[in-house]
Amino acid sequence: MSDKQYNDRSNIANSVSGVLVIDKPLGMTSHDVVQKVRAGTRLRRAGHTGTLDPRASGVLVVLIGPAVRLSEYVSTSDKRYQAVIRFGVTTNTFDTEGEITSRAPVDISHEELEKTLQTFVGEFEQTPPIYSAVKVGGRKAYDLAREGESVELEPRLITVHSIELLDWDPPEAVVDIQCSSGTYIRSLAADLGEKFGCGATLVGLRRTRNGQFGLRDAVSLNKLQEAFATGEWYKYLIPAAEALSDWYTVTLSYEQVDEVRHGHRVSAPEVVEAGKWGRAVSEEGELVALVEYDAETNEWQPRKVFFS
Repeated sequence: MSDKQYNDRSNIANSVSGVLVIDKPLGMTSHDVVQKVRAGTRLRRAGHTGTLDPRASGVLVVLIGPAVRLSEYVSTSDKRYQAVIRFGVTTNTFDTEGEITSRAPVDISHEELEKTLQTFVGEFEQTPPIYSAVKVGGRKAYDLAREGESVELEPRLITVHSIELLDWDPPEAVVDIQCSSGTYIRSLAADLGEKFGCGATLVGLRRTRNGQFGLRDAVSLNKLQEAFATGEWYKYLIPAAEALSDWYTVTLSYEQVDEVRHGHRVSAPEVVEAGKWGRAVSEEGELVALVEYDAETNEWQPRKVFFS
């Protein structure tokens, strides 16, 4: 390969940035999907913004190119799931992958279930399942648990924004859940079963939304791989700025784009709350930087600059 060909390929790789929203199929890890994206795009810089277990399907947001620097902001976005919970049975993993630890009869009315579900709405502490990827002393909890070691995980503060019962066909319920990042639906199912005294386990999970992206934005992995083969995968690439579409937007003029990319402040057209962060975009909608408002000077200070 000549120096010119190498530089051309390098420039193309550095210029590609954005979001691929993928409908992850069952049976694959999130890392598996990212590896396929790297192979298909021939770009090493790619990463997902929230792990989905192999037994779960649905929205997996993959950032590629310079957009990977948005991961810390997108990964903390709220999530939405459709879960299938089976009452009357418990497992050591809180899902169907584990060993059954108990069985019990189920006598729950539709009204009782709806009422009890609402007690889980709000902010509260939740203990992750021991068979999880939470690290303990540098090792994943599920590795320690599988080796028979005692695992104690610290509870974490989560928020469940809403729970809606979609269907109740005893002993299985289909539930729609909107929650904060870091919520374990398996633990939620186990806690729900404990409240009724019969136990419960998660038998199906589909993520329907991750932050600003839902299933309508997602492309199946099969269709994306076909597009990799034909070189048309770019049509599924969503601009990086859309990942933060709920942020305050600062639209920059051509001159201001150059100033921000060199780390200079720009004046704010209106007063906002002190310390507020925003996304600075060009007039064409390209994400230029993440900026913070300085109330004393009424200016936007670049905090993370892209494509500089």
